[in-house]
Order: sequence, then structure tokens, then C-alpha cells
Amino acid sequence: MTSESEAAGFRQDDWYCLPLRIYYEDTDAGGIVYYANYLRFAERARTEMLRHAGIEQQAFRAQNGLIFAVSSCQIHYRQPARLDDRIIVKVRVEAMTAARIKMQQEIWRDGDRLADLEVWIVCLREDGRPARVPSMVKASLELFTREGKAD
Repeated sequence: MTSESEAAGFRQDDWYCLPLRIYYEDTDAGGIVYYANYLRFAERARTEMLRHAGIEQQAFRAQNGLIFAVSSCQIHYRQPARLDDRIIVKVRVEAMTAARIKMQQEIWRDGDRLADLEVWIVCLREDGRPARVPSMVKASLELFTREGKAD
């Protein structure tokens, strides 16, 4: 059984790390993780990183009228994850511009890197127009910012 703190993830250096287990629903008929599910795992880690930094997305939207959306994603698959594997999904901030945040993500299993992702997140108004990333968000994400890279 997973402890509450492990389920919520943890900080390691400038990375946020989210442990996950691969379930049957995540795999294809051969027991290998379906390629699109890596994107789901990465999304969970980004959401939990924001939560860990004190940013609850529904409350953020209600208070600021702003949302975050993926504007670009590049993924490199290195090795497959399989049924029952325990993986770690890592995320950190690589750079921030006025309206966008570049995140680096890695997915690991027992010391083997399974996938690398580069994800650009854009801050949007509810009408879909770009908005500045609020300074409080930038400050909150400093814990997970690669040293010397953000701003």
C-alpha cells in the first residue's frame, strides 16, 4: 500500500517526483504501456507539482480567471514501461517567459530512464487569450526551477 506522502510525491533537488504504478488499464494487449499514457502520467506530475507549490488549479481559475494549457509537447520514448512496474515521473521548470513555462519531464524505472518530455505550458484567460504568468506562480515554482535557467 502506498503512503499518503508517497502518493502526493516529493521534492528531490529541483525536481518534483511522483511515484506511480503501472496498472492493466495503462497497457496494451502485450502488457506494455500504451504510448499516449505517458502524457497522462506527465500531466499528473505537473498537476501535483503545482499543488505541492501551493497552486490548486480550480481555485487559481476562480480567483484569477486564468488557466494553464499545454501549447507544445515533445516526447522521446527510450524504453517501455510494463504492467506492475513502479515508475517515477519527474518534472522541473526549465524556463519562464511572460506567458509561458517550459517544463522538462523524465519518466524512470529502477534507474532506467524510460522517456523524456519537453512541455510548454501557456497561461490563458478564460476567453483563450494569452495572459502573463502571475508573479506569485513564478515565485511558487522557484523550488522546482533548474538553477540559473528560469526568467
